[in-house]
Amino acid sequence: MSVCKERIIIGFIGTGVMGRSMATNLLKSDYKVMVYNRTKAKAEELIKQGAIWKDTVAEIAGEANVIITMVGYPKDVEEVYFGESGIIQNAKAGSYLIDMTTSSPKLAQKIYEAAKAKGLHALDAPVSGGDVGAREAKLSIMVGGESAAFEAVRPIFEAMGKNIVLQGGSGAGQYTKMCNQIAIASNMIGVCEAMAYAKKAGLNPQNVLKSIESGAAGSWSLSNLAPRMLSGDFEPGFYIKHFIKDMRIALESAKEMGLKTPGLELALSLYEELAQKGEENSGTQALFKYYICD
Repeated sequence: MSVCKERIIIGFIGTGVMGRSMATNLLKSDYKVMVYNRTKAKAEELIKQGAIWKDTVAEIAGEANVIITMVGYPKDVEEVYFGESGIIQNAKAGSYLIDMTTSSPKLAQKIYEAAKAKGLHALDAPVSGGDVGAREAKLSIMVGGESAAFEAVRPIFEAMGKNIVLQGGSGAGQYTKMCNQIAIASNMIGVCEAMAYAKKAGLNPQNVLKSIESGAAGSWSLSNLAPRMLSGDFEPGFYIKHFIKDMRIALESAKEMGLKTPGLELALSLYEELAQKGEENSGTQALFKYYICD
């Protein structure tokens, strides 16, 4: 594939909270973008911006030469790639397939092998940075796959993110994302407990943040999600239900490797408890409710 923009036709599948902003940034970078989502209403904003709507995954696969997927769960990835009207079956030889969903490393490897057998180039490229990073094209993109394929589509990644690293062969991007989610899981507990502690101690939590976010305790979650917690904003930048999915994948992978992850297990149990109370569609910062409501 030539990296000449005029010859690139991007098919973007999955226009939710993250995908919508990512596709928007591709349009802003003057790429031709076709979109598909199970609920067309979620793609209307992109269509108004110039994206071309397609009615099926098969149509996207048959016309695009770069296909990006950003769907919800591994079962959705499986369906989109391996269904009868899916990408593997319908993509043109030589096309580049980029799954940016946080999904199973084993599934990423399965997609790579199936794509290679059909003359397709597959990369797993999950992202981090939340809704803010997606909107501002500052996502961290963790890539697994062949170096030549990575270099061919690097300009496309650069339209969506800033920290773009090829981590290794197929599945390496997903394994790296699991490292990211494991680090976030325990950190979110710490952020929530720190803010709850500040409130109980009679401090002004916003002032506490000013002192601790730039020191050794600093983290993305502390700077970006703690203010949302304190203002009562629990709207999703990243859904609890999707974080639970990620933590389960990470825990399964860790067990396969014989690795103990007690922090991950605790975080998963707390988020599962919140989901059972109806918070599965809230943002991950809603973990704060566990502390302020009990």
